[in-house]
Amino acid sequence: MLAGSRDPASAQSGQAEGQPFSDSTVRDLAREAARRPYRAPEADLPAGFRDLGYDAYRDLRFNAERSLWRGADLGFQVRLFHRGFLYAQKVDIHEVVDRRARLIPYDPSAFTIGDRAGPPAAFGHAGFRLHHPLNDQAVLDEVAVFLGASYFRAVGRNLAYGLSARGLAIKTADPAGEEFPVFRAFWLERPHPGANSVVVHALLDSPSATAAFRFTIRPGDQTVFDVQSAIFPRVELVASGIAPLTSMFLFAPNDRAATDDYRNAVHDSDGLMIATSRGEQLWRPLQNPRDLQVSQFAEVNPRGFGLMQRRRDFESYNDLEARYERRPSLWVEPIADWGPGSIQLVEIPTDGEINDNIVAFWRPEQPMKPGEEYNFVYRLHWMPVFPGHAALAQVVGTRQGAAGRNGRLFVLDFAGGRAGAVPEGTLPALDLSAGAGTLRHAVVQPNPETGGWRVHFELLPGSARLSELRAQLTHEGRPVSETWLYRWTA
Repeated sequence: MLAGSRDPASAQSGQAEGQPFSDSTVRDLAREAARRPYRAPEADLPAGFRDLGYDAYRDLRFNAERSLWRGADLGFQVRLFHRGFLYAQKVDIHEVVDRRARLIPYDPSAFTIGDRAGPPAAFGHAGFRLHHPLNDQAVLDEVAVFLGASYFRAVGRNLAYGLSARGLAIKTADPAGEEFPVFRAFWLERPHPGANSVVVHALLDSPSATAAFRFTIRPGDQTVFDVQSAIFPRVELVASGIAPLTSMFLFAPNDRAATDDYRNAVHDSDGLMIATSRGEQLWRPLQNPRDLQVSQFAEVNPRGFGLMQRRRDFESYNDLEARYERRPSLWVEPIADWGPGSIQLVEIPTDGEINDNIVAFWRPEQPMKPGEEYNFVYRLHWMPVFPGHAALAQVVGTRQGAAGRNGRLFVLDFAGGRAGAVPEGTLPALDLSAGAGTLRHAVVQPNPETGGWRVHFELLPGSARLSELRAQLTHEGRPVSETWLYRWTA
């Protein structure tokens, strides 16, 4: 329960006939819960559902014929997840029809549970997934899933699941441990016939904060989530993360030291892209570091940030099963001004591709205080690659290798943008710097394979164990490329 002797989420729509529901209902529940001490959600599982492995949990299949909105020709259907495996916590899921909310009770006959005894109706669910005819009008594809803590994923047309978003991050990379808020309840608004979007409300809870979310989900070539969030701290939130993204990076040509793998790269995302309020576009290739790395990019009113999967060809990965070239990029577009703060990138060492080891989010400069309400409105774009600034060439490749006994060779490829801004036969200038060490042999040359430019240079780190590198192409003092940023570590 959220607090006290009754669970406000269950009380709100626990009656069979439903309870009144409005756009302020979940916000009011979150505000009320923040005034009370935190109580962990119910996570006890009966025998037969405890200690399930991944494959055994996948066998708890939902019967598609029992899908919510099936046969109603609404363009969307909802299928539910059973509790078990990593998903022990009870989640209440409601349907909203004509401004009234009705709790969807658990029904064991809606799942394939083998010879296990079915839990009671109060058992609840673990989450849900949305289906929509995304790629073929005759097929209901899975387009979004909400499952586990406050995680959710989505795909655009012809894409496959990859990175995740979250409702809220708290104390990410904190030595004392991260706090993982959870979505305790959802309210799914029944769409109107012919609608191309669906609205989902969510109540988030954690020891440090509560929050209300409203997601308007529009599937398509890019699937877009319009997100309205209201956060109510229980305590002072110093280390919060707004619009957090979570992904996986194991290795790529810029970082494959000691990697013995037939594939060319393994990652759900290959870089962090940032659009600043000054019109600058930043590109920071991801790494799988030896030690935990946290990078901060100070900004006032960012125009956007996201984790991209820029390489979209099969040969970049050569994996017929994982198909990393089909993993979506995810771009966060703030609506209105977010004020001063920083975009933070957390890179965690990993030795396997099953681990999400990359996190990116926005952190406000000032702590969020208890008793106050903080609103953040933004748009999530699940798509192949966010196009970014049309006038700027983008970094389409970062590679590094040995240069002599003690140096490192970096090779960067820039392509796209308005290459015609640089006259034929003229090369752009290279603005190159390093926070430590010595740079030498910097060269810019045309790359006929991409229609852009290749840059290569050497870094002699000397005694430095870390160097922040920066490169940008310019012409007549104006940028013609985005800004490449890189943290080299020994």
